[in-house]
Amino acid sequence: MNYRRIVPNSISGLSLILGVLSIFKSCQNDFFWAAIFIVLAVLADACDGRAARLLNCQGEFGVQLDSLCDLCSFGVAPAILIYQYALTESGVYGQIVAGLFTFAGAMRLARFNISTSVVHGYFQGMPIPAGACFLATYVLSGFDFGVLYSTLLTLFIAILMYSEVKFPDCKGKGNPLGPLTVVSVVLGVALGAYIFFVNFNAWAFALMSAYTFAGVFNYLYRMVAK
Repeated sequence: MNYRRIVPNSISGLSLILGVLSIFKSCQNDFFWAAIFIVLAVLADACDGRAARLLNCQGEFGVQLDSLCDLCSFGVAPAILIYQYALTESGVYGQIVAGLFTFAGAMRLARFNISTSVVHGYFQGMPIPAGACFLATYVLSGFDFGVLYSTLLTLFIAILMYSEVKFPDCKGKGNPLGPLTVVSVVLGVALGAYIFFVNFNAWAFALMSAYTFAGVFNYLYRMVAK
């Protein structure tokens, strides 16, 4: 038995536990800590792969465990959070929207697992941790866009996760901007700066919005430029 694998697998397990804690907090309507636990799960998820590479103990078991943990922490937990926070008034329709977010996250993970040998230097579709972090920081921002816009926002992120929109791989592999053009980065940063100007406490949501819409603007710019 390779005992070194205990370290990255334990980090993956920590991410899963944080996701479960987020679910409990969402059920208690403690939205602040529910969102914080998701953000902490994202930070933990960013460390398990690095730990495996550092200890030279990568393996298929770790890959599958990481995906299962991700589905809970970044697919199920944020879906329950956004439903409890903003979609309860829409009843079963809000539950369906939250379920679609989880389903899109599952498809995103499945596609990622089978395309790692093909896609390099960027992410095809929004990474599921980023999608979860977007919803979590929206909750932390204190913004309340109402049921309709919260529904559309949730569906928008769900679609992005299983889209062809390219996002930069921020794991230190090559160019940190990845496939983004200067125009898309400027527009994304401008949007993030506007959100930050409107609500100083929404700085984390502003960062996630800049990252998200830079990818979207880049996709639209390349379509028009063809």
